[in-house]
Amino acid sequence: MNWEQLLSLKRQGDTNKRLRKEQDETRLGFEVDYDRIIFSSAFRSLQDKTQVIPLSKTSFVHTRLTHSLEVSVVGRSLGRVVGKKILEKHPHLDTIHGYRFNDFGAIVAAAALAHDIGNPPFGHSGEKAIGEYFKTGSGTRYKEQLTEKQYQDLIDFEGNANGFKILTESREGIEGGLRLSYATLGAFMKYPKESLPKKPTSHIAHKKFGYFQNEKSFFDEVAEDVGLVKYKIGGEVTYSRHPLTFLVEAADDICYTIIDFEDGINLGLIDEEYALEYLIKLVKDTINTSKYNKLATTADRLSYLRALAINTLIQEAASVFVDHEEQILSGEFDMALIDKSKYEAQIDDIIKISVDKIYQSQEVTEKEIAGYEILATLLDRYCVATDNFNQNKSSNYDKLILRAEGQNFDYKNENLYSRLISISNYVASLTDGNALLKFQKIRGLQL
Repeated sequence: MNWEQLLSLKRQGDTNKRLRKEQDETRLGFEVDYDRIIFSSAFRSLQDKTQVIPLSKTSFVHTRLTHSLEVSVVGRSLGRVVGKKILEKHPHLDTIHGYRFNDFGAIVAAAALAHDIGNPPFGHSGEKAIGEYFKTGSGTRYKEQLTEKQYQDLIDFEGNANGFKILTESREGIEGGLRLSYATLGAFMKYPKESLPKKPTSHIAHKKFGYFQNEKSFFDEVAEDVGLVKYKIGGEVTYSRHPLTFLVEAADDICYTIIDFEDGINLGLIDEEYALEYLIKLVKDTINTSKYNKLATTADRLSYLRALAINTLIQEAASVFVDHEEQILSGEFDMALIDKSKYEAQIDDIIKISVDKIYQSQEVTEKEIAGYEILATLLDRYCVATDNFNQNKSSNYDKLILRAEGQNFDYKNENLYSRLISISNYVASLTDGNALLKFQKIRGLQL
């Protein structure tokens, strides 16, 4: 892979190449990407999708929106640090093509801002709830009517693939979705493969999948335009990651490791002194002990350690990226940057505590159970009403469901797979609170 191609400013529908040196410096194309994402309704909905505690009403707990903004800020810093080093190593990118180190920061910031845009309500349990409706619930009735890959898309419903759909899908009057630059889309594409074969290797890019069958053609177009390495696994075409995807992933890893841990402390799920001790271990090489000891409150100490930890991990992730640039450009680098970090042991300790004390806490578990019931009920009502409409046997109840909700998904589409993906995409787009409200109305618990 080469950087000039990877930093493509092309957008869906372009017929002429967009050159970096011809860009308006007051409104750079990569910065336009950021603006389009932040003003989108899909991004705004993240304000009611909780990052750690589903349906939490606690004011200081992060939502998906605040988490995404924080990941974007960290991603921008990572991109700028790396971009400066890349331009020093490849000066022609600046002197001939006009790229600046801020371009790298802008691309990573935009892709990081969108990294959770396709996630369903109720966190990762929302993905599982949608998948299990089709795998073990009433949705199993569709298995024989779909191709193997189509069915796999549904039973392993993936927020990253859904995010690519949201960012790129054409709608009436809106061609090409948000029409982001191919560089930003490339950096967003965390898992550049189809749902099958599933986890064909231990490569980090093969952990999940990155697009649904309906988006395959455009995904291929983006991948080939930015020059991702193309190869076959089990007879199926897959691609290497866009190098900047590693920075998007690192920004997310840094934020959820440190900030979810902070949420656990604020919620009282993790003992303060115990938690602060683990953060101090992470920043022991850079902490100003005198300054730290002068901080009077736990909140101030936690804030200081959090800022120090994030900065420490930004510098470390950037260093790992630059040290392995050639391996990353060849598509051979196969792990997350943080996993190659000298702080891996400290990070693992923090994550283990978060899993035990936060992600598997009683409050999270109880609300994830509720999420399964809510999403399964919504999916079933919409799927049954859609099936009956297409079989010309709609009941009055089906007609009421479609009158109330039919404008939100493509229930008239003749293709079964497209209908099911459309319904799943709509259910995934709901906020935690909106999903709960619709569930209550369907169950007759609220008028």
